[in-house]
Amino acid sequence: MSSDFKPNAKTRWRQQLYTIIFGSDTFAGKLFDVLLIVAISASVVVVMLDSVRAVREQWLVQLRGLEWFFTIIFTVEYILRLLCVAKPARYAKSFFGVVDLLAI
Repeated sequence: MSSDFKPNAKTRWRQQLYTIIFGSDTFAGKLFDVLLIVAISASVVVVMLDSVRAVREQWLVQLRGLEWFFTIIFTVEYILRLLCVAKPARYAKSFFGVVDLLAI
């Protein structure tokens, strides 16, 4: 990982957050990765279901609610990533930072 994405060591919670978000060698890091993959997959399924007219007509409110839920989840995840890196602006401009922002 680039030195620009090293943890922001100002506070212990930021360092722990960095380990969870960017590390996959801990239980919490693996759990975070799995939950993120599940959320991404579920979000894609919701978008696919929303594209089917019959489903959208019957489940519009629920689909919109789920879309907002995932938007909020991905926004919080992006903000947490920015909070725990040493150089947030550099991360935001990186490939992964741009992908995260576009996912929102």
